[in-house]
Amino acid sequence: MGAKTLYPDFDDLPKVEGQPQGCAWGLFDKNGAKDIYGTLNFISPETVKAAAAEVEHGVPVSLNWALNAIKFPLGHRQAPVHTPFALPSDMGIKGLHGFDDSLNFNTQYSSQWDSLCHVTHSHSGETYNGFVPTVEKLSSTSTSTKDENEALLPTIDRWHARGGLVARGVLIDWKRYAEEVKGEKSWHPMNGYKITVGDLEEVAKHFGVEFKAGDVLLVRTGMTSVMENPTPEDFAKMAEAKMTGVEGSERTARWVWNKRFAAVAGDSAAFEAFEYSKDTGLELVLHKYFLTMFGMSIGELWDLDGLSEACKKTGKYSFLLTSAPLNHPGLVASPPNATAVL
Repeated sequence: MGAKTLYPDFDDLPKVEGQPQGCAWGLFDKNGAKDIYGTLNFISPETVKAAAAEVEHGVPVSLNWALNAIKFPLGHRQAPVHTPFALPSDMGIKGLHGFDDSLNFNTQYSSQWDSLCHVTHSHSGETYNGFVPTVEKLSSTSTSTKDENEALLPTIDRWHARGGLVARGVLIDWKRYAEEVKGEKSWHPMNGYKITVGDLEEVAKHFGVEFKAGDVLLVRTGMTSVMENPTPEDFAKMAEAKMTGVEGSERTARWVWNKRFAAVAGDSAAFEAFEYSKDTGLELVLHKYFLTMFGMSIGELWDLDGLSEACKKTGKYSFLLTSAPLNHPGLVASPPNATAVL
């Protein structure tokens, strides 16, 4: 059986005490061990083989925005600091000539995956499957699994035990659709537009996208190109603190779960639309559903412009998608190191 029939729909998920409907805690547990992979379980050997068959043109596209693409201050998130140094003078190694370098950066400054530890329930500190991350636990220097229920956390480095992510990806090119089909020439990714389920299905139908269980859903708004080279008008838009993205609602969460997507990603700052004010704060509905309740990682600030052009050229909006995040214990997030192959 495939993921569509093997697991219940949103409204039929077993009730989890203290959680709203739509919580998948315990659903993927096996042999008494708490699951740490969430919706990656929707990816099977059969879906991986089918994903490989998506390669028709032999066209690879990197989906990774430059680590230093943002040239203006980004709050508490540190910009990358690259330090090259010469060999042997800086290391005292005789007979070796060349260069080394070090790189210090915040894992969410540019293209990223949010791990399932990124967001927790404010009242309990719990994240997906009832895990309770702490700074101490996340500071672990080991990937030991001797005491899985105690030691393990659903951090992004755990993907390597599964071979990283290999799946079928699909692109919903909202920016191209809004501009070229709907005629919105003044479209701006910081106008706070909420892309609804109806919008997603409309764009999918227009570009001939068929959703399948185990897919990774990518949504393009045009955010990264604006943030990389912002104009004064763009900075004025940023000051309004409105970001276009997928509508943050239970309806969206239900649709995403029922499609059995393995993960979602986009080029916007949060995947979902949001509006921030000092009075109301920041409400990220889909982060709570996806990360903490479904166990579904969210990709943000992915570079989807090149993929958009490749999909338009080939007329194909589905592809093989691979991702190998950094392999270091306790990672809350990581650059995706993602590639699409059409």
